[in-house]
Amino acid sequence: MTTIDDGAEHAVPGAQPWLDARPAGTAEARALVRSYLDRHAPGVPEQTAIDVLLVVSELVTNAVRHAGGVTGFRVSADAGVVEIAVRDASPRLPALTERHEDWLPGGYGWPLVQRLAEVTVTLLGDGGKLIRALVRH
Repeated sequence: MTTIDDGAEHAVPGAQPWLDARPAGTAEARALVRSYLDRHAPGVPEQTAIDVLLVVSELVTNAVRHAGGVTGFRVSADAGVVEIAVRDASPRLPALTERHEDWLPGGYGWPLVQRLAEVTVTLLGDGGKLIRALVRH
């Protein structure tokens, strides 16, 4: 893991401390977030933690598969909310996959993230994007 800092302006206001990292993959990202929640946000309900881990899995997987990898990763928490922020190298916006047949692999992650979190996507000047997902509890 390489630590990075993409600026405190992307953290939930008042959240201290936050986690900045560049996980190599989905499993590492989930482990980092689980450790962060256990240590710094013990009041987060278990169901919320499960939702947060699912959002992390989907965002990191999508960054690795479709957007040139994770270039920045941040998790922060405050009363009632956990924020996940994932930067990647692609300016392409997340897209829904049209489904012509049921049960084909892929295409379920982005709609799932949108159901579990309040999501914003910001295009960055360096050609990448920042996806912020707020999971409230």
